[in-house]
Amino acid sequence: MDLKTKKQITKDLHERLAKSSIVILTDYKGLDVESMNALRRKLREVDVEYQVAKNTLLVRAAEDTEVAIIKDSFVGPSAIAVSFDDPVTPAKVLTDFSKDNKKLEIKIGVMNGKVLDLEQIKALSALPSREVMLARVLYGLNAVPTGLVTALSDVPRRLVNVLQAIKDQKEAA
Repeated sequence: MDLKTKKQITKDLHERLAKSSIVILTDYKGLDVESMNALRRKLREVDVEYQVAKNTLLVRAAEDTEVAIIKDSFVGPSAIAVSFDDPVTPAKVLTDFSKDNKKLEIKIGVMNGKVLDLEQIKALSALPSREVMLARVLYGLNAVPTGLVTALSDVPRRLVNVLQAIKDQKEAA
C-alpha cells in the first residue's frame, strides 16, 4: 500500500471516528471469510460500519478523537464497528454474533468519551433498541393525557346518571 492510499484511509477513518456515537474494537482472528461476510451483512443491515484496518492506521486515525483513549488496545488483528446513531445496536449484533462464533472477540469500546469493557458492552446490548425506547416514552407521554381525558369525562357521565336516577324517581312517584 502506498503512502497516498494510507493517508486517504487514515483521513476517512478519522472523520468517521470523530462523528461516531460508539466504536467497538474486535479481534477477528480465526474467522473464516464466510463468517466475516455474515457479520458485515448483519452490521450493514443496522447501519453500522465494520472495517478491518492496520493498527498503525487506527492509531493515527484515532488522534484528536474520543477513540484515542483506547489506542493502546490496537494490538493484533483489529476491526472496528462504528455507529453514528444508536449505540445499542452494534453492541447487540456483535454480542449475539460472538455467542455463535467464539472466534470473534470483543476487546473494548468507546462511547461518549468513556471506555467500555466487555461486561459494559454486554450490558449495553441487553438494553432495548432506540425504537423500542422511543415507543415506551411515547406511550408514557400518551398515557397521561388519555388518563386525564378519561377522568374528566367520568364527571359529566356520573352527573347524567344522577340526573337520570332523579328523573326515574320522580316519574315513579
